Amino acid sequence: MTTTVAGTAYDRLLSLYREGTLLGSTAEILSWDQETMMPSGGVEYRSRQMAQLARLSHEQITDPRLGDALSEAEAEGHPEDSAEHAQIREIRRDHEKATKLPAELVEAFAKLSSVSQHVWAEARQKSDFAAFKPHLEQLVKLSRDKADCLGIPEGGERWDALADTYEPGMRASEVAAVFEPLRDRLSDLIKELTASSTKPSNAFNEATIDIDAQASFVKEIANAVGFDFDRGRLDRSVHPFCGGSHCNDVRLTTRFQPTEFNDALGSTMHEAGHGLYEQGLPFSMVGLPLGDAVSLGIHESQSRMWENQVGRSEAFWKWCTPLAQQAIGTPLAHLDFEDFYGGANIVRPGFIRVEADEATYNLHIMIRFQLERAIIGGDLAVADIPGEWNRHYKEYLGLDVPEDRVGCLQDVHWSMGAMGYFPTYTLGNLYCAQFFDTAREQIPGLEDGFSRGEFAPLLGWLRENIHQHGRRYSASELCERVTGKPLSAEPLLNYLEAKLRPLYGI
Repeated sequence: MTTTVAGTAYDRLLSLYREGTLLGSTAEILSWDQETMMPSGGVEYRSRQMAQLARLSHEQITDPRLGDALSEAEAEGHPEDSAEHAQIREIRRDHEKATKLPAELVEAFAKLSSVSQHVWAEARQKSDFAAFKPHLEQLVKLSRDKADCLGIPEGGERWDALADTYEPGMRASEVAAVFEPLRDRLSDLIKELTASSTKPSNAFNEATIDIDAQASFVKEIANAVGFDFDRGRLDRSVHPFCGGSHCNDVRLTTRFQPTEFNDALGSTMHEAGHGLYEQGLPFSMVGLPLGDAVSLGIHESQSRMWENQVGRSEAFWKWCTPLAQQAIGTPLAHLDFEDFYGGANIVRPGFIRVEADEATYNLHIMIRFQLERAIIGGDLAVADIPGEWNRHYKEYLGLDVPEDRVGCLQDVHWSMGAMGYFPTYTLGNLYCAQFFDTAREQIPGLEDGFSRGEFAPLLGWLRENIHQHGRRYSASELCERVTGKPLSAEPLLNYLEAKLRPLYGI
């Protein structure tokens, strides 16, 4: 007689695991609220709410009953290529990582990061690093404690233990080995472009546009590429992000300024890319590993693809130019296609990572990686971050940082305690270019479709090849399954050179 699924250890395992992730998804909504709608007076109490949820969620994932169910489910002998085996493997990973962290540390980290995000936002507004410094010092200490608890991999360093949370298996030494040759070739390309006497028009970004008109238009574009507003929403925050609690409740945020309209559009398409990934995860697997993104590098590949390979493409702007002129009116009426397409692809070293062009973006990531690696390793004191940040920006981008607001205070990540996060952005760019090359090979006329506002073929391809799998495969396995090749920097570099050189008359 066959045993029904409802009575298996595997079934009990999934039920126990979902209890913990349910609490975590509740915390995600509170975090989104804090960044978008919560009055500033609510910070202290919100930090206590977040700390309690973190503690309770940690108790669930470390519950001995879950550990027992894991062992029993493993003993059931599910085939290695089955969905059940993948669920069990990933829950084992989560359970073992969580059991290494004391509940007191988890609670303290959640409480401190909630307060620190508010302090950071105020310090950023005032360009006052000294106000944020004590909180960052505490976060660095807790991050080191966390790394020690998780365990430093053999031959590795503390940073590796933290980075593994975001990109499983990522090591600082491997990141550095990829970044050095990437930096050299990008630097050469940037020098070529900036030295050219031919420059694309930047009139598009110089136009002053009503904020509400911008907000209405970028929402229309997010809808056009496939973001489902019946299962999501778009709001404003200091730092654009994608949050929410599950695939049917996805929260995007973006930001606006009177000029630099492509920043608002690009940020919205970027976050919509994250949101499309979240909405593409199977609802039947909500709260389970196969209903979760495989890694932040893969997640970033989705956002960067919609922002760049789609949103900065010639075909996209053939479609989008008349729409933008009709929606915005007078400020854009005198511009032509070349102004829009050129303005979307200006290469201009700048201070702000989220406003960076495709050619310079990864240099911003390399700077952050070097600094946080030194901070966690004890080679750089928190007090010295501004000076080192400014030195690196001069060396890498030739810029003199005028104030910390556009320097070391610009990103929210460290205020969240997210050390080890930044390199996933560059990994995302690499995965993105390689995925897009494959999609273009497998979907005839893909880019021509963009010029007619046809984005469903690309979204469908991503749903089938990436979104539906959740964490069934590791990031490297997924890359090889989709593209037939290990991850390489060549597709990204070839893409950038092929697009940008003609725009700059090279």
